[in-house]
Amino acid sequence: MNTSFDWTVRRVWRALAVACAWILVAGCSPLPTLDGRSVSTALTLQEARRTELGQTLSGIEARHPGQSGIYPLNDPHEAFAVRALLAGSAERTLDIQYYIWHDDLTGTLLFDVLRDAADRGIRVRLLLDDINTAGLDPLLAALDSHPNIQIRLFNPFVPRSPRWLSYVTDFSRVNRRMHNKSFTADNMATIIGGRNIGDEYFGATHDVLFSDLDILAVGPVVRDVSEDFDKYWRSESAYPVDRLLPKPDDKALAGLQSRAAEWRSSPEAALYVEALEKSSLIKHLHQGDIDLDWARTQMVSDNPAKGLGNLPPDQLLTYDLERIVGKPKVSADLVSSYFVPTKTGVEGFVEMAGRGVTVRILTNSLEATDVAAVHAGYAKRRKPLLQAGVKLYELRRLPSGGGGQSSSMFGSSSSSLHAKTFSADESRVFIGSFNFDPRSAQLNTELGFIIDSPALAKKISEIFLDKVPMTAYEVRLSEEGDLYWLERKDGKLLRHDSEPGASLWRRMIVEILTHLPVEWLL
Repeated sequence: MNTSFDWTVRRVWRALAVACAWILVAGCSPLPTLDGRSVSTALTLQEARRTELGQTLSGIEARHPGQSGIYPLNDPHEAFAVRALLAGSAERTLDIQYYIWHDDLTGTLLFDVLRDAADRGIRVRLLLDDINTAGLDPLLAALDSHPNIQIRLFNPFVPRSPRWLSYVTDFSRVNRRMHNKSFTADNMATIIGGRNIGDEYFGATHDVLFSDLDILAVGPVVRDVSEDFDKYWRSESAYPVDRLLPKPDDKALAGLQSRAAEWRSSPEAALYVEALEKSSLIKHLHQGDIDLDWARTQMVSDNPAKGLGNLPPDQLLTYDLERIVGKPKVSADLVSSYFVPTKTGVEGFVEMAGRGVTVRILTNSLEATDVAAVHAGYAKRRKPLLQAGVKLYELRRLPSGGGGQSSSMFGSSSSSLHAKTFSADESRVFIGSFNFDPRSAQLNTELGFIIDSPALAKKISEIFLDKVPMTAYEVRLSEEGDLYWLERKDGKLLRHDSEPGASLWRRMIVEILTHLPVEWLL
């Protein structure tokens, strides 16, 4: 017997046993207790109406009973500026909820906007999903140390590093994320939609630039958002960061202020400084002469208990969407960056088209998507949709033009679609965080508005008629039953018989993924 080999094998097994034991011990670190967690709520309507914005809007709201004022934010620079200016004009509170907040140019500037608001005495509550906060712990701890800032993390990772241990020991919980996005000032104005906080969402990068859509809203629906925020803030998944993170360095906040000042003076920030100087939207909002679309608006949101898997199907946001929107009778236009309809969804669209409803869907092409696995979940469903008469469009990866500025609601110069919206019968519109995929339906929490606005619905319909054909591939079926893509370019109609703009390697990966049982994760 080879004793040397036997000794080596025993050493390997011993090392593996130690490693497994370490993973189990480290990965099983308990979540901190929520006992004694501070209690806070949004401003009451009476308090909100005593603010300058509240006094201005109260009279206007009274002229539109039961309706909320809506203003679309499709330009990425304006979307950044309106958030910063809204925070800068707040008098009492800021309640902010996001899935992603990057520590980049725009993320740093907006973090510093919150610090500045807190310095002015504004109470800031920031609720972040913990999936994308890696590297932010020192900064979050520093901000939370400010007496006027409270930060909580939704479904946090414990231990903080390495995070992947939580996937090994607590997969069911950490696989469920808070995908909601809202930015609310003084319980009088809110911004909701598809945008996260980061350079790719505000047109500040030259590689992946997301074409997105938010709305600024005032009126009764703002109080619904604030009530929903409170529900998430006190949920069993929201953990104060001071119970998760080490005490910050005393100079950390000053460091944020210094970094933000450096960013502001950099050439990269010129477009955002200019946007802040030029944007008059919040000024007009305070003056009461902003041109808003007043419409009956309903908030739809998942109960935060979904983050722990504690909700029956009839309490999910998807159930509310079906109940409120009903069955389209004439037309349905859907825009989804990550569109994974599943077998059940396909059956629904096929039934809809079979009733004579014109169904048009815009999603990312393989060349434009930032998540190839999601494209695989969509790709295998294209043929039955097309056979039923559903029109499919896939946004091309377009040059950013250096700044990522969009000139239409879903962008004509951004490289990847990120908006999530649909309209029914040119009368109702949904805008929010909900992707039409299993993850949004079953795993992540989501937030959005159903808006009874023929004007906004008509805009979406017109975009499908005029803009989409010029910026997207139209997917069709040949007589032989094969897919092909039509591209309109320089007045010519080009045909592609394989996924256009995508490498052979990328197409192969997608083909492999279509055969794996991962659709429920997408």
